[in-house]
Amino acid sequence: MRVGILDLLGPPVRRPVDLGYQLLITKQYASITPQAISVWCRRMGHETFYATYYGVGKPHRLLPADLDVVFISCYTQVSHLAYALAKLYRGAGVRTVIGGPHAKAFPVDCLRFFDLVVGECDPPLVADILAGDFDPGTLVSARQPFDDVTAVEERMPEIRSSAFFWGRKPLLLSAVPMLASMGCPYRCDFCIDWNSTYRALPAERLSADLRYLSRHLPGTLTVFHDPNFAVKFDEVFETLEAQPPGQRPPYIIESSLTVLRGDRPRRLKETNCAMVAPGVESWTDYSNKAGVGRTGGVAKVDRVAAHFAQLAENVPYLQANFMFGLDTDQGDEPVELTKRFMDLAPFAFPTINIPVPFGGTPLHDELAANGRILSAMPFSFYYAPYLVTTIKNYDPITYYEKLIELYSHAASPTMLRRRLRTTSNRAVGYVHRARTAGFRSDIMSFRRILGMLRSDPAFLAFHEGRTATLPGFYRHISERMLGRYGELLSPADRTPDLSPADHQPHHFTTKKR
Repeated sequence: MRVGILDLLGPPVRRPVDLGYQLLITKQYASITPQAISVWCRRMGHETFYATYYGVGKPHRLLPADLDVVFISCYTQVSHLAYALAKLYRGAGVRTVIGGPHAKAFPVDCLRFFDLVVGECDPPLVADILAGDFDPGTLVSARQPFDDVTAVEERMPEIRSSAFFWGRKPLLLSAVPMLASMGCPYRCDFCIDWNSTYRALPAERLSADLRYLSRHLPGTLTVFHDPNFAVKFDEVFETLEAQPPGQRPPYIIESSLTVLRGDRPRRLKETNCAMVAPGVESWTDYSNKAGVGRTGGVAKVDRVAAHFAQLAENVPYLQANFMFGLDTDQGDEPVELTKRFMDLAPFAFPTINIPVPFGGTPLHDELAANGRILSAMPFSFYYAPYLVTTIKNYDPITYYEKLIELYSHAASPTMLRRRLRTTSNRAVGYVHRARTAGFRSDIMSFRRILGMLRSDPAFLAFHEGRTATLPGFYRHISERMLGRYGELLSPADRTPDLSPADHQPHHFTTKKR
């Protein structure tokens, strides 16, 4: 069979200023599972075509037109592009399959456009799909996530295609996606991994991949896609430390401060860790991830900042992840505490996320039950700077005012100078400048939305949940996001179906493993 695999990493570029970012950064966001599917199909003897779309060019031309089956993976933000492409492929008689984060979050909506919607995936399930064992309009899943990741050596055709310049030479920022584990032991109610089972993957595979990289791609950046890296810290780091010091690739991880305690930051440095992005999330909640017990408020800020300072002595680049707008946030305190953290730890670049109710999470279920999801808002806006829920303790105007206050503090000239003084690493300095510029662009977007909230009563009514009529402001942006693909989706197509998947047919693979 002729099988296509398309990984959608971002929406079409709309501004020339975004082109460089998409080419250098978004291009490196390729996911592991689409690459694994490509390898599995190749093993089965099928003619396989793999491509990633990072906002540049025309995605429907990345794969041949005469496919038998196409697998598409995407985030919720670019789901409407996936839907438009599915219409094109189905019109050409191609069987369409969607998987990835959006398919897991909103499978019922995906069934409007795709023949099959995949939850968990493994080689037997892919074989069943290619054999035509499932009727169109079905949710399908392996009984659990796959147990192992295809080796880097086997994924090299896909890695070259997704990360290298013209598929030939690695760029300065070319990244090899890897996994050392799957799942997460924490139960954060906003996270799509909230009910996953943590499983360390075989150390032998990780060791073999590291050896391969040291021989064939020395010095190439490795990005671990683990939801929470090295929960079983000693087991993972014994494998990393077994590589000769001069042959350890630089790597990036997301992990919790609870994991990175004691002398472990030193081991990050010794194994060539280039970046860590711990999730702090909130000053009033999720303290188990920060390793501060029940401590909250100013005391939590000070302890977390001290922990980041210890990490900064060992890791060149740090990112601190926050949520603002949780039900535990109220008044000025969350803003003032986050600003205090920025002042105490200028070396840690903050990301301040707006809560997004992804399907299948407790956050989504609670907000849906209380009528707090803006159900007419297209999925294209399920990311910052847009707000797709009503916030419990802030009206929309106050919420955006406080977002602007947070971002303005983070992107101020004073803060940028302080950040630059904390590093002698030229690359880190460039990243600080680029991300500060990005924050200033976000502030302009926040101010535009805030102006609409203040001046347009209908726009305010929508964001307060008093009307379900989608403002023209969002319809216009949605058209611009999709470009020529917009004509393939009607207004009804862009209105989400947020129905739960509980009552839909859901088939599991039954073949012997």
